[in-house]
Amino acid sequence: MSWNDTFSPRQILSLCTYVEELTETKKRLFAELPEERARAVATYLGIMADKSADYSSLLTKWDSTRNKITNTFDRHDFSFKWSHGEFDAAANLFPWGLDQVADAYSGLASLAQGEANLFEDASKPLPVSISKGSSADLRGVSSGSVELICIDPPYYDNVMYAECSDFFYVWMKRTLGDVFPDWFRDELTNKDDEAVANQARFTGLTRGKKDLARADYERKMVQCFRELHRVLRDDGVLTVMFTHKQVEAWDTLATSLLSAGFEIRSSWPVHTESEHSLHQARKNAAQSTILLTCRKREVSSEPVWWDDIKGEVRRTARKKAEEFQKQGITGVDLYISTFGPTLSILSRHWPVLTSEYDEHSGKPRPLRPETALDLAREEVVSLRKRGLLLGRTVQFDPETDWYLMAWDALKAVEFPADEARKLALALGLDLDREIISARGLAKKKASSVVLAEPWQRRRRGMVDPDLEAFDSMLDAAHTAMLLYREEGAPSCLAFLNRTGLLGDGSFRQLVQAMINAIPRTRSGKGFVRPEADILEAMRLAFFDDLEVPPEEALPVDGEQLSMAGLHEGGSDYEEDEEAEDEQD
Repeated sequence: MSWNDTFSPRQILSLCTYVEELTETKKRLFAELPEERARAVATYLGIMADKSADYSSLLTKWDSTRNKITNTFDRHDFSFKWSHGEFDAAANLFPWGLDQVADAYSGLASLAQGEANLFEDASKPLPVSISKGSSADLRGVSSGSVELICIDPPYYDNVMYAECSDFFYVWMKRTLGDVFPDWFRDELTNKDDEAVANQARFTGLTRGKKDLARADYERKMVQCFRELHRVLRDDGVLTVMFTHKQVEAWDTLATSLLSAGFEIRSSWPVHTESEHSLHQARKNAAQSTILLTCRKREVSSEPVWWDDIKGEVRRTARKKAEEFQKQGITGVDLYISTFGPTLSILSRHWPVLTSEYDEHSGKPRPLRPETALDLAREEVVSLRKRGLLLGRTVQFDPETDWYLMAWDALKAVEFPADEARKLALALGLDLDREIISARGLAKKKASSVVLAEPWQRRRRGMVDPDLEAFDSMLDAAHTAMLLYREEGAPSCLAFLNRTGLLGDGSFRQLVQAMINAIPRTRSGKGFVRPEADILEAMRLAFFDDLEVPPEEALPVDGEQLSMAGLHEGGSDYEEDEEAEDEQD
């Protein structure tokens, strides 16, 4: 397969025609304009070609919610689109692309201008220097010369930037290769030096490619942060933006920062991510970016033991979780928002040692930051469970707690297996043995976990209307939901009366917690999730005094949801469903 295959013949013709015209135009630019200005104009015309290609490929789609074409990389990958759409390249594509680039240029130019008002003198714009290179090698920047560094680093394995950039590189090499020859010498982008956890680079090696990718990412991030530490002033500030939801990514980021000599002073959750996407409707996704404020760490004279600061970490996580929840932060964002304050405690006492000893050196093992993050997660679980029960304290079994917390935190039927495992550990459970194998609450699908619907658990024997007693309170709730769905309210009521569940206060509180945890997103006549439909019907029939949370709007049109398997009870749980790999 070649890049030519990502475009239709009609699209190739229009884009190549533009490239040919741009080549002729550049001759006139350099003949009539000063060289620096000619290079600038040619550059923006080259960017216009990339902009046009991004909106005119076989991977673009029609967004019916806003009546517009969605670009190739609306999901930061090369995914197949359900509803293809493309520009009229013969008349409208390139004028539109020119307007887009000109508008972006105007915005950048306005930001570079000094601000003025009636009470203050106009500030003079400072010189701006833009360079291309590696942040692990800032040889042109003097040590201790920078006051503020603000970075948005690669989010572990979230986006393979170099692989995506090849789409633009192959066009820009033809439009700007003669303007910037040193930048386009290679056939494609450099992926070996990229700081991302790209498992594909380690396929076929003897060790696990996941561990190798993680180690490679951490090593490169440490190199970058050490170089930033070198050029930063002693009183300077490093601000790091990070959005990734997985503890593994945060553990690697924190290890890199601490190894480079930084201390995390504060963290701020800021709502940044768009909610209007099919991808986020299907899977859990962080909506907030965490801004970490870091300074150079003073050299610690003595290491600290983890057992001595564990209580401080737990108290801090609990306090911050309560604060952020009051500010309206929910779901996976609430868990992530506690990571910054937790890492701040850790970095202030670094290095931190554990009571475990290395079998080779005989020395205490240093603490991995993920241990502290797991502790923070436990505090959020406790807080959120009380929230689902409207402030009440009710003891369910651990499996029921896991199910409630999975829906509450991750807000999706499918989510990363690592997140499911971390949540299970926080509740003292083993994901594979107890959640998946023994209880059948979920199943593995590639690198994800898919929650089981109540009726899908019947074949595992956990959901059985003939049982008089249940090992798990959730099994009883799922059995009642199964009966209501298949036989109606009378059969469900008879079951509740026969088992004594109708008057059981704990069962009543579980129904309340499930109503609060499972997303109440409407689609057409009912809710997107069939569990929410059944629970609402049971509430109206048997528990009409229970409270209900606000309903949520559907982010995309019903047709697309139906095609993706989300409408009318669609599920990715079925045994014959093919696994798919999607970026978050």
